[in-house]
Amino acid sequence: MPYDPQPPAVKPYIPASAQLPEMTLRALVMGTILGMVFGASSLYLVLKVGLTVSASIPVAVIAITLFGLSKKLGARDSTILENSITQTAGSAGESLAFGLGVTMPAIMILGFDLEISRVMLVGILGGLLGILMMIPMRRTMIVDQHRELKYPEGTACAEVLKAAATETSREAAGEVRLDGSDEAKQARQRAFIIFGGFGLGLLYKVLEISLKLWKDTVNFVFSAPLKAGSAGAEISPELLGVGYIIGPRIAMTMAAGGVLSYLLVIPMIKFFGDLLTVPLAPGTMLIKDMGPDDIRSAYVLYIGAGAVAAGGLVSLARSLPTIWNGLKGGLAGFRKGSSGDASLRTEQDIPLKWVVIGCLGIIAVITFATPLHMNLLGALLILVFGFLFATVSSRLTGEVGSSSNPISGMAVATLLFTCLIFLLMGWTGGRYYVTALSVGAIVCIAASNAGTTSQDLKTGYLVGATPRLQQYAILVGALASALVLGPILLKLNDAGTVYMPAAKVSPQLAGVHVDAAKLLDTAQLQGPQAASDKATYKVWQKLDAVNGPAGKYLVRDDGSLAYLVDPGINGQYHTRPDGSEVKKYDAPKAVLMSYIIKGILDQQLPWTLVLFGVMIALVLEMAGVQSLAFSVGVYLPLVSTLPIAIGGLIRWMVDRRNNQLPQYASLNEDEMQAAGDRSSGTLLASGYIAGGALAGIIIAITAGVLTDFDNTMNKWAVAFNPFFGDARGDVLSLIPYAAICVLLYWVGREKPARQGA
Repeated sequence: MPYDPQPPAVKPYIPASAQLPEMTLRALVMGTILGMVFGASSLYLVLKVGLTVSASIPVAVIAITLFGLSKKLGARDSTILENSITQTAGSAGESLAFGLGVTMPAIMILGFDLEISRVMLVGILGGLLGILMMIPMRRTMIVDQHRELKYPEGTACAEVLKAAATETSREAAGEVRLDGSDEAKQARQRAFIIFGGFGLGLLYKVLEISLKLWKDTVNFVFSAPLKAGSAGAEISPELLGVGYIIGPRIAMTMAAGGVLSYLLVIPMIKFFGDLLTVPLAPGTMLIKDMGPDDIRSAYVLYIGAGAVAAGGLVSLARSLPTIWNGLKGGLAGFRKGSSGDASLRTEQDIPLKWVVIGCLGIIAVITFATPLHMNLLGALLILVFGFLFATVSSRLTGEVGSSSNPISGMAVATLLFTCLIFLLMGWTGGRYYVTALSVGAIVCIAASNAGTTSQDLKTGYLVGATPRLQQYAILVGALASALVLGPILLKLNDAGTVYMPAAKVSPQLAGVHVDAAKLLDTAQLQGPQAASDKATYKVWQKLDAVNGPAGKYLVRDDGSLAYLVDPGINGQYHTRPDGSEVKKYDAPKAVLMSYIIKGILDQQLPWTLVLFGVMIALVLEMAGVQSLAFSVGVYLPLVSTLPIAIGGLIRWMVDRRNNQLPQYASLNEDEMQAAGDRSSGTLLASGYIAGGALAGIIIAITAGVLTDFDNTMNKWAVAFNPFFGDARGDVLSLIPYAAICVLLYWVGREKPARQGA
């Protein structure tokens, strides 16, 4: 959009002349803690289904509620500007989690160790870089183009903050509202809904997973004529909430991709391959001996990865005009800074000189930090791609919101170009895997956090916050979240890691010996299996599939292979040697990153299958269907996308009913969508997500400590609980799930407006 030298004035809720408490210690600490919590739940979601949802409104509602409770205990009442600081600091965790979850697990998928120092460095550097690069563009994108760039989540969050403004804030804004007013009652009701959803999601998940009161996944496998076809759902509150928030269009499109995989592609492979007498590469088993999950692992994953890559690139190409406009606006922002009238509180940014010094310092750390395995070329690529995609992300977020911002497509493009440059330089092999991934990860996180920062600054612009204090708050929130997300990522992986005895993986591995004296790295078993084997082994990276699968192996001192280390993230073994079940994380977009690296640097992809996936995406685009969401559904298991579709269906039913109410009669389609995004159903869904995801993380992390308890409960449930071990268990387990579905629909329904209101 062209730069408007004289934009019409926007009157913030709190005028620039007002001096209210803003960046207080309690606001910053609360926001930082909430950012860690929502960052953890977002990381869990991105590993499961490759999606996150905006945390801004839930964090704002929780902040308002906690400050209200503290007032009842005798503390000072909060101001709207304090709530804004809390929301700003708390929003950083979700964007960091997305960037880390999309990229860093690819290192483990490629068979390498993921050191905590590398994860933390990537998170810190990428998060800070994205924020700093957004600061000089604030005036151009937030102030000068406030009419063109709506920032839907940021605008909605500002409305939430204004609706719950305290008496002190209302006086500063010149607004009169009685304590018993409808607005005050609505603020308390919204807080009750989101906390109730959080508690219900947490309780549901604990009863389901820890106490085995019912199954967490129901699945039905079909026989001929749809042999090897299957349909199922993970009946969890967090995926139901995700589907409700992203809405019916995207939710149903993702599920359609899963239907294609599980009810067409897999049965077709089974039908045509049943009579083969030799394994069909890249599979290692006869197709007649494969179940649905085996066929998916051997063939459909590559098809899905090709579709996701093509869909992401098409999405990025569709945004090229916006990219060009965003670059022009970003360069204009750097030239003139964000000074405005610096005498006004609402126009004060972190000085540009500190932004430049900070960016240069980050690039220096990237270049010389040993854990990143970076070189000068990689650092320069980060600088170029970081500025490009931070600018693009900020602008796209303003136009279409966070949910539709193709951050993963930008990461794919970065990785593709980086790998092609490395290939031209002759840089191939494991060391450059890590370098290329570090480049992609930092750029992905920077772009994600730049978009989040833009949303927060839009919220602050509308409520009258001080930009400089907001920028400090999100810097602190990003730093704190980066410190905790790395350990959580590794703990989630350890909890799902299976150490398979090498002889059980492949009989040929029993005769394989390596020179243990040349192996420098050592490791011990982690997670639940560590209690039965405390020995220290040498680590060997097997790079080919001769005599057994490639991957990370633990080697005894005599050179014989002890275990294949099957990671919790995208691993293939779902049962430990003792028979206990293991929950794996599919991490679809991280797998895509690993495929790109192997495909370009080592040319080890089954390109025929990948191209099948590319053609699926292109056919959809030719038919006028945006392919990215469908492609993600092709890659993910149907048990993950079907519950998202159920949440989307409930949202459709709620919106269809609410849009017929008198208070909606004068709204256009966009305004109806915005009203739905701020509704009680969205708050309950956010609570479901936070509670269910947090319970899943806690259960996964404590799996190694509570192994005996988990095994005991599993044996009891199989023997005595008809909701779990009985043949009717799949059907009976749908009863508690139906209850939370009905509750979501009931809470989302609005009452007709009173006459004259």
